[in-house]
Amino acid sequence: MAVPVAFFAAFFAWPVAAIVARGLKVDGSWQFGRIADVVTQSDIRHVLWFTTWQALASTALTLLVALPGAYVFARLDFPGKQVLRAVVTVPFVLPTVVVGTAFLALVGRGGLLDELWGVRLDTTVWAILLAHVFFNYAVVVRTVGGLWGQLDPRQEEAARMLGASPFRAWRKVTLPALAPAVAAAALMVFLFTFTSFGVVQILGGPTFSTLEVEIYRQTSEIFDLSTAAVLTIVQFAAVGAILAVHAWTVRRRETALRLVDANVTARRPRGAGQWALLAGVLATVLVLLVLPPAVLVQRSLGASGFGYYRALTHDDGGTFLVPPIQAVGNSLQYALAATAIAVAIGGLAAAALARRDAGRLVRGFDALLMLPLGVSAVTVGFGFLIALDKPPLNLRSSWILVPLAQALVGAPFVVRTMLPVLRAVDARLREAAAVLGASPWRVWREVDLPMVRRALLVAAGFAFAVSLGEFGATVFIARPDNPTLPVAVARLLGRPGDLNYGQAMALSTILMVVCAVALLVLERLRTDRSGEF
Repeated sequence: MAVPVAFFAAFFAWPVAAIVARGLKVDGSWQFGRIADVVTQSDIRHVLWFTTWQALASTALTLLVALPGAYVFARLDFPGKQVLRAVVTVPFVLPTVVVGTAFLALVGRGGLLDELWGVRLDTTVWAILLAHVFFNYAVVVRTVGGLWGQLDPRQEEAARMLGASPFRAWRKVTLPALAPAVAAAALMVFLFTFTSFGVVQILGGPTFSTLEVEIYRQTSEIFDLSTAAVLTIVQFAAVGAILAVHAWTVRRRETALRLVDANVTARRPRGAGQWALLAGVLATVLVLLVLPPAVLVQRSLGASGFGYYRALTHDDGGTFLVPPIQAVGNSLQYALAATAIAVAIGGLAAAALARRDAGRLVRGFDALLMLPLGVSAVTVGFGFLIALDKPPLNLRSSWILVPLAQALVGAPFVVRTMLPVLRAVDARLREAAAVLGASPWRVWREVDLPMVRRALLVAAGFAFAVSLGEFGATVFIARPDNPTLPVAVARLLGRPGDLNYGQAMALSTILMVVCAVALLVLERLRTDRSGEF
């Protein structure tokens, strides 16, 4: 546990503390009065209100759209179910920059809806809400559907036999059992949308700004570190509260009801109602999850076929110091290095947390591991530049800075993937191997590794996909001569001209394809088909 703790202390806690101290410490004294001064400003109050409102609206809309899908995947068996499950999950691993760009191609100026019917949603909050539903649909389907598929259907059938209507049986029996999973999914969606950056940055324009976007604006455009530090503290407190409630719902979900094999509860659709529900879910997936990426691909091709892709190989001398296509190689190299770091740190943390004799302090570290997912990535990135510029951690000009920032986001996914598998390993097998004279290293290699090999590959895949699309921190620390794919897309979208727009679409398509392929490979490696992450 010492290595993961040291890693998070050096590359998460210290940079965040440094940026907060830079903003709130004046002449050696802390100016905590700045917190009240900042949050009472009218423009900041508007940012706080919009951040909370759009997160609540996005969460409610996602639950409304995705819960029917959770039922279909949990209770119905139909041809192509596994393929459809993978299609539903692909948006979750797509970088936020790609999601924002895809919806810009669909609902923005000159987008598909604008061309066909003259409808533009890029200047309204609806574009942001729909993009958030696109991104978080899989969170609800797999979290709620994973538990729903394991609930014993005979309990609801018994209520029906006692005279309850189908709706009342579902409301009195199934819904209370699903409530912890629904709450956990809702909290995760709220967390992701509360800290939304890439989607709002692209689709919100100057009108709409979340806390994350405002922190970026205050830091990089206005250079008001004091205000940015206050907003970071506000966001940190909100994320901590959300994660605490989420941990409570997870504990409730783990002790909810007696569960059965998910494969036993799924049946072929029966009756017009179930067939209509299946058709509705398929239509939702097609329109909401498949159409935006398809439009993105179509826009990347343009009228000249692969002209925008060919243009990526040329250096225009303006947006980049190198041809934009080099961002592909840079991103792959950075993501591979970040994956190695995340697997090493996350694997060690999961192994320590899985020990039956782990103390309360060690178990508390489990919740802290989730903080990098909620704390402003913009703050972390700028904190890297401020805190990691002196020996012994003078890394400001080092290439490793980008993989370190990406690994902070990937490591929690490694822990969440490997921890349940490590806890499931029978401790008596390790004890028997140790009694027979095996060293701790050999016990791990001969006992643990064969059982967790697939989980390790899945964890590495998730870390790779997440690292590939990291944008909030990388936008600060990626060098102009070594841009990553998300940074390159954002810079191209920020410049006028059809060529820049087309190249942004082309790079987004490349990034989307790489992430989608990684996810499809993960789906084939998964041994747990219950549907949960």
